[in-house]
Amino acid sequence: MSGRRLELLLLLALIAGAVIAIGLGESPLSAAQYHQALTDPGSAPGEVLWSIRLPRVLMAALIGAGLGLAGAAMQGLLRNPLAEPGVLGVSATAGLGASLAIAGGLAAMPGAIELAALVGALLAGAAVVGLAARFREPEVLILFGVALSAFAGALTALVFNLSPSPVATAEVLAWLMGSVENRDFTDILRALPPMAIGVGLCLYSAKGLRMLTLGEEAAQMSGLPMARLRVAAVAGSALLAGASVAAAGVIGFVGLAAPHLVRAAVRDDPGKILRPSALAGALLLVVADLAARVIPTEQELKLGVVTALFGAPVFALLAWRAARSWRA
Repeated sequence: MSGRRLELLLLLALIAGAVIAIGLGESPLSAAQYHQALTDPGSAPGEVLWSIRLPRVLMAALIGAGLGLAGAAMQGLLRNPLAEPGVLGVSATAGLGASLAIAGGLAAMPGAIELAALVGALLAGAAVVGLAARFREPEVLILFGVALSAFAGALTALVFNLSPSPVATAEVLAWLMGSVENRDFTDILRALPPMAIGVGLCLYSAKGLRMLTLGEEAAQMSGLPMARLRVAAVAGSALLAGASVAAAGVIGFVGLAAPHLVRAAVRDDPGKILRPSALAGALLLVVADLAARVIPTEQELKLGVVTALFGAPVFALLAWRAARSWRA
């Protein structure tokens, strides 16, 4: 299947999924109410569809696209099918920034939690970019990312331990589980600039990611500015992961699973897999958020919980396949 045909099919599936997600929800609407929402956006059913569900679906698609693209870039850069955006430690440090803001009583300030999460992500991203500019070995980035994630996780646990009140603890936990609930168009506009920059950097690195499949020596002899392209891939992935955590909390497994859904169709080309992975990630998160809303539970499931429930078995399957290939 050609790349453009795959992207078109994914785009059509995403549009269909978004329409279904806007139409369905915890509170069912009658045919008359749907008609009223379409003809009178200011009516009560119109408010439900266009002011509550629509921005939520758009935010889920935006976050999913960012995580899918970041995952594809990381898997191409590290040449590891099990890599995902969190491998850089950016997601963990962004979660730490948000946790500190909540525990510090800044939750009442509009945008304070998101800004703190983005600052944490940018600090971690700057450290990883500096490392990528100095070392070519992917193992260095993986080990540093694991160490950074562990350290940020320990500090987040310390925030829980020293939290000033049970309410703050509950707010931190809710944030870390991830959700696009109660997001509006202002939240989307706030997330767009860093994500747009991240998308541009990842797409710019496509030629370098493709060349890395031939090995480091061949890539260096290709004439491409490999150091610059490597830094662009790391910086773009860090921005996308950080902006995603800032907008919706920690949501795992999307960046891992999305590239694998389209990898066979593009014949494992790290350059051609970027855009399809973004579309697949958007579709995955829109469907996951719809599942979080319609699964009958007393309290709505968190989006990060839903993606983990479905993503963990996918991760186990990928690890099993990778182990078989290594033994062969």
